[in-house]
Order: sequence, then C-alpha cells, then structure tokens
Amino acid sequence: MKPTVGYSTCIMVIILISVFILLLFWNTALWGYQDKNINDIESDDAACFCEEAKSIVLKANNKKAIILVHGYPSCPRLYTYSAKRFAEAGYDVYAPLLPGFGTDVKEFEKTYFTQWFNYLCRYYETIRASYPTVVVLGTSMGGMMTLKLGEIYSNTPQAPAALVSISAPVVYNSIRDWIFTDIRLSVMRTISLFKPTFAAKTVRGNPKGEDGNELWTGYAGLFINQGLSLINAMGPVRRDLGKISCPLYAIQDVNDKTVPFKNLKIIQRENGSHDFQTLETEMGNYGHTRHALLMYYSIQSELTDSILDFLKDKE
Repeated sequence: MKPTVGYSTCIMVIILISVFILLLFWNTALWGYQDKNINDIESDDAACFCEEAKSIVLKANNKKAIILVHGYPSCPRLYTYSAKRFAEAGYDVYAPLLPGFGTDVKEFEKTYFTQWFNYLCRYYETIRASYPTVVVLGTSMGGMMTLKLGEIYSNTPQAPAALVSISAPVVYNSIRDWIFTDIRLSVMRTISLFKPTFAAKTVRGNPKGEDGNELWTGYAGLFINQGLSLINAMGPVRRDLGKISCPLYAIQDVNDKTVPFKNLKIIQRENGSHDFQTLETEMGNYGHTRHALLMYYSIQSELTDSILDFLKDKE
C-alpha cells in the first residue's frame, strides 16, 4: 500500500502544481480575455461629479485643431494650462472626457477600454472631418490611445498631422523586456471574480500634492476589471507600433513612478514614423510620480514650448 499512497500523492502534487501554473498564466497572460461590454457609449459632461472633471473645448474658428486625451483614471483637468497655450498658438482645442470617467464609480465599473477607445475614434473622425490639420496628444493611457490612433489612421485620408505621446505604456509586465509595473497582476484576475473594486471613490484635487499635482481629479482606488481591460489592450498597441508613419513625438520622464521608463525605449525602437522625435525629461525631487507631465508647474511651460516647436512644420 505504501508505494500506492506515494504514487497517489505524487500525482496529486503534479496536478496541484499544474493547476497553479495554469492559473498563474491565466492571470498574467490574460488568456481568453475579452471586454465584457463593447457596445458604443457616449460621454456626458452633465453627469460629472465636479466642474473640474468636464471636457475642455476652446474654439476660435481656427484651421487647425489639437485633441488632448487624458489618462486612466483621470480627466481633462490635467490639460488646463497647456490647452490655453495651444489655443494661443492658433489651435482649436478639444480635450474630451472619455465615457465613464469623471462621473460615478459605479458607472465607470460598467465600461471597458474598447468602449473608451471606440468613442475616441468617433470623436477623432468628427474633428478630423472639420479641420485640414488635426494633431493628437495623449498622456498615460491617453498616450497609448494616441499611438493606437496613429496605427489605425496612418497612410489614410484621415491621418493626423502629428502625434504626441506622453508617458505612454505599451508593456505592463514582461520578463523579456524586464519590465514589471505591478506584480499583483499575477492574482488580480482571480480576485476580480470575487471583488472587482477596492476603495473606489472620486477625487477632486489632492490637498497633499505639490507642483500642480494638488489639482489631480479623477477616480481613486482599484478597479480590477477596468485595469485588466487596459493592460490587455497594450499588447496590440506595441505589436503595431511599426504601422505609425505620421510624425511622432514621444516623451517620458526617466523617473516616472507610474509607467516604467523602459516603455519609452520600446516606442523609440519599434515605431515606424518617418518623422520621429523624442524627449527624456528628468524632473527634480518632487513628491509626485513624474508621470502627468503637463500638469506639473515646474515643467509644463518648457514642455509645452517643446511640443509647439515640434508641431511648427506639421501643417
């Protein structure tokens, strides 16, 4: 009987290890993942939890426009300064609030990346049809969406005049690239089956912030399903970077605490733009994440100048 017991125990251990490995890959590689909701949805400024969360639109019947895409889980407020600067430079400015953002956490929990991005595509196509020159700039997830727009519309009649990506993620966790944004991903998909959010709430400014970070507005807490949706979308964006042919300016701080700086290196190496420029900033010792660069007082003026210089001959 002893050999039989030993054999049975060995088989059980092998089964448990196999299940653990499969579960680990199901979590980290997101095998079989699909967004639960993909139907088209619209943004509604009237539903915003505060005035500061609303879209920014500055129009003066100019012949060129710039679309400013916010990140996850923030809102257009981070572009308050730069929107005015772009308007002064002769652009009509559109900083839309993506659907689900800036309103109510319960509504946000029902939305996914496919819906956010499809809304942005519809928004972009509407603006693009109205102006001979349209530039797209995005920060964080907005930067990733900007890259994805370039991948879709490059070499088409709807191609943007230029793209500017700031602190854009294209990889989350990768042994190959030695990038590890958050190792908690290894269990999050499983946890989401039981508890999809943690400490979810709206944030209207950060009293403890500095250098402009005190103005940050959006959602706080952990939205697992929405985060997984965003992470799942990164792979195709990286894969198609070579499809970008329009002018591209990629920017990130070397000490970004939200998106690992190696993401910029991947964009630099793998994009297909015929007119590519890049900027690696190095901010001082501040108590913020050095991520939403155009929000920070210490760098927003100089950085906006740099972006406008890049855009000078892109009409």
